[in-house]
Amino acid sequence: MNGIFITFEGPDGAGKTTQLKKLAEELKQQGRDVLVTREPGGTAISDQIRSIILDPVNKEMVDQAEVLLYAASRAQHVHQLILPALAAGRIVLCDRFIDASVAYQAYGLGVDVDMVKAISRYASSGLQATRTYILDVPVEVSLARLHHRAAGTGVNAQQLDRIEQKNVDYHSRVREGFHQIAADHPERVRVVNANRNEEEIAKDIWTDCNRLLEEHISG
Repeated sequence: MNGIFITFEGPDGAGKTTQLKKLAEELKQQGRDVLVTREPGGTAISDQIRSIILDPVNKEMVDQAEVLLYAASRAQHVHQLILPALAAGRIVLCDRFIDASVAYQAYGLGVDVDMVKAISRYASSGLQATRTYILDVPVEVSLARLHHRAAGTGVNAQQLDRIEQKNVDYHSRVREGFHQIAADHPERVRVVNANRNEEEIAKDIWTDCNRLLEEHISG
């Protein structure tokens, strides 16, 4: 049986990484074989590309370069790590995937949506998530969380990564992009209100995921 590919998306600071880890632990407690990974990154080559993408020093990076760097990181990640794991029947939980490129590069930067999708399809050889959870919070909440998290680790606003440092209008467009993705793919995407208690969010995700697993087994 082929594995299941589940992705977590949402604005920076929405709590997707926390919820991904909670779901991973729940699945492992059930004896499931789980791979947890992230984008950009996931492999040695992909992580090197990630460092270029997110380094705040690279302010001169043009939009086309950003799109292609994300795609290059994804291509290595998908073919080296994700596809073999799915072929082995594992459940793959990925922190961001193609929807992030559409939201951040197409809606956030204004790059042509069809172009971003085409490049992403090529990079991933057409791989699509079985289920995507978009954790949604208002922009002011996500940015406040980013700054609070940075302050808690002794990082100032100037030390946030290159994407996190972008202005409110950009982050608003990104959130709108995620909402559009959800509207375009209701069969795959579940929007989760992430402006709540972590345990309430985790319960909602687990309820849906458990149903998905049952359907996968019966199908």
